[in-house]
Amino acid sequence: MSRIGRKPISIVEGVKAKVENGKVEVSGPRGVLSQLLHPKIGVEIKDSVITVSRFAEDKLSRSLHGLFRSLINNMAIGVKEGYEKVLILTGVGWRAQMKGKDLELNVGYSHPVIFSPPEGIAISCEKEKIKISGIDKQLVGETSAQIREIRKVEPYKGKGLRYADEYVRRKAGKAGAK
Repeated sequence: MSRIGRKPISIVEGVKAKVENGKVEVSGPRGVLSQLLHPKIGVEIKDSVITVSRFAEDKLSRSLHGLFRSLINNMAIGVKEGYEKVLILTGVGWRAQMKGKDLELNVGYSHPVIFSPPEGIAISCEKEKIKISGIDKQLVGETSAQIREIRKVEPYKGKGLRYADEYVRRKAGKAGAK
């Protein structure tokens, strides 16, 4: 039995969950998220506790068991608290600012790069920090990865966009003439 899959998910106050037609829908103060279920996975809600079960013991069912438990748990956390990723911009003269809902980055290219966030994602800037927040954990992570991809951190000077908790291993430059 999957160690993660058999853990029950407790529904906190303010969050509602329902299962109908092979779809789990979780709603809370921040919004509504839904997830289609695989036919080999079952979900049951009793007394503000969600339990995920599998109908077979084959390899696919075992792997999906833990996956769907994690997805539903992430949905329950997202509609209650939300998710946030922070990117740090490092570089002389580089800046990030909001233009309406779009993010404008001046990161050493000959032109500013405009990034339009997907629906359900909020971006805010303050000095060299860019905060990406939303209720869908996967969408927040994907959006922050797309923004980071605009200018990854290079290992010699450390310039670029990096996550707040990311360690950048620096390399030595040229050895110099003797």
